[in-house]
Amino acid sequence: MLTFDHLAVTAETLDAGVAAVEAALGVALAGGGKHPHMATHNRLLGLGDLYLEVIAADPDATRPTWPRWFDMDNFTGRPRLTNWIARCDDLDAVLAAAPPGCGTPVSLQRGDYRWQMAVPADGTLPFDSCFPALIHWQGTLHPAQTLPDAGLRLIRLEVAHPGAAALRAVLAPLFDDPRVIFVDGPEKAMRASFSTPHGTRVLE
Repeated sequence: MLTFDHLAVTAETLDAGVAAVEAALGVALAGGGKHPHMATHNRLLGLGDLYLEVIAADPDATRPTWPRWFDMDNFTGRPRLTNWIARCDDLDAVLAAAPPGCGTPVSLQRGDYRWQMAVPADGTLPFDSCFPALIHWQGTLHPAQTLPDAGLRLIRLEVAHPGAAALRAVLAPLFDDPRVIFVDGPEKAMRASFSTPHGTRVLE
């Protein structure tokens, strides 16, 4: 029911996030834009069938009266990998099968892209946001199709959490991608490994 869609790196400022990702992976980001509903903006990096998003609050936009996605209103510290996103064809059906707290569908648009995303009431997804954010792209246009190919591919996403076994069990009927591994850890942590033109690089 779910397909791996993209990764999200959250940052206090977009410039800081872009600089951190470009330094870690050795390639330049491209594309991106603004999300007026959430008062955020982003830059993107194509990964073949996936893409990576660096996202931050937009300082030129008015802060919304509702929580931003990815728990961004409470984000502090260095730019880091905070979320992974999975897409589906029927968001209502997936939400019915997913654990409580995955959010309510919100219809969004940026340029020619149109999508629905399940946004939690408090901005935080289940399992300390180790559960994927859920998205349904409307129409045939998808960022991974239009971004330049910089030669990067995701090798592995390691998601650590004290409840890794429970998270794995909840996702088992919904999602199957050998690149995503759930491991026990004292707290939430995400670590992504990529093949790049410069060898294997890691982002966490």
